[in-house]
Amino acid sequence: MAFSADELRVLRRVLAIALHPTPLPDEDVQDCLRLAGAVDEAVGEAGRLRTFLLADLVRYRNTLPGSVSGYLELLQDALAGGYDPRPDDLAALRALRHRPVAAALLERCQALAERSVRARLAGRSAPSAAPAPRSRLLALPGGRAADAEPERPKTPAAPPRPAPPSERPAPKPSEVFPPRRPVPPPQQRAAG
Repeated sequence: MAFSADELRVLRRVLAIALHPTPLPDEDVQDCLRLAGAVDEAVGEAGRLRTFLLADLVRYRNTLPGSVSGYLELLQDALAGGYDPRPDDLAALRALRHRPVAAALLERCQALAERSVRARLAGRSAPSAAPAPRSRLLALPGGRAADAEPERPKTPAAPPRPAPPSERPAPKPSEVFPPRRPVPPPQQRAAG
């Protein structure tokens, strides 16, 4: 995640305020709220991108062996992002292990899958596919909320479950490119 110069300026002020709480002007409170909103938006966008990439990985896996290079590249990217390989991934890699890249990925995926199973058996949960929800920044020390009555603790709401990727099949070429209709030949006029 990259911050702009203005966002870094706000972040530096927020960190300084966190270390030495002082009353904040309304402008600083608004800057902090805008920064929190931008961070929330970036986290949400990262989650949507991850969902898209994992759906793309499934599509490539389903079209193997024709999409080997694309599948292996997407799998490497997904593993770098914390993806736990599924049994389908291990089966696909076993079928492709005659390729050096697939053989190396198979070893890596088997180790990750084994670690994930051991973690589940030990009672710990395996790394989740979705990022943990981040709490919203509701008030800053010395901001507008300091004058208001103290806020009652809220019970955390359950995070919304992501919608499963649609299993809509790929469109047929005839759906994307409708058939051409014959064009009638231009009528010839009689020379007169």
